[in-house]
Amino acid sequence: MKSVEPEDAEGAGNPDGPEESDASATESALDRPEWDDEYLDRAAERLMYNYDLQREYAVRGERFDLFGSMRMEGQKQFLHRSINYANHHAMEYMFARRVDAATVAELERLVELGHALADEWIEPDEEHYGTEFTFVLVADAVPEEVRAFVSDFADRTLLKFGYYGHYEVNLAVVAPSDEDAAASRNADSVAAFTLWSDGSPAAADGLLDRLLGKLRR
Repeated sequence: MKSVEPEDAEGAGNPDGPEESDASATESALDRPEWDDEYLDRAAERLMYNYDLQREYAVRGERFDLFGSMRMEGQKQFLHRSINYANHHAMEYMFARRVDAATVAELERLVELGHALADEWIEPDEEHYGTEFTFVLVADAVPEEVRAFVSDFADRTLLKFGYYGHYEVNLAVVAPSDEDAAASRNADSVAAFTLWSDGSPAAADGLLDRLLGKLRR
């Protein structure tokens, strides 16, 4: 898992990650898998600097064309890095796949998957700031009922009343041919999939910004 070091923060070793995968990609000169899909390959170019990427990823009976993981660790230091406090870490897992048609039923199933993975992958403790599970469907169009569902969607769960941080499930649906997208409020990474826009994949008020805000208080 790729580790991102915020300002006033020190990266640490990689944690134990998810084990269920049947990735079969070969690494390119850019140190990332390549997709036989121009759109996903261009999205991966945007994501590769912050995420460890895999293709053909499977978990709990669901298959995804692209999977990414990112870990961020932060700490405050006093005089020397050996004297540190306020250590926190945050994770984001991203799952993307092409579908014939995006439906509310499929999105609801992915939300259930996010909660199941949270139970399995998160080790809640005082240093866990947050974990995000972001699901992206790539379709030919964004139906209005899907747009309404995604735009209004918010799902955050506090762990031990927030003492052990929280986790959040995010949703996005992208229609590249229509240059259209819908995303839930904190699905910041969807910017990497809107290739027709100038938006940075590290959108403002993303998970990194929220972690930095906590460390600076």
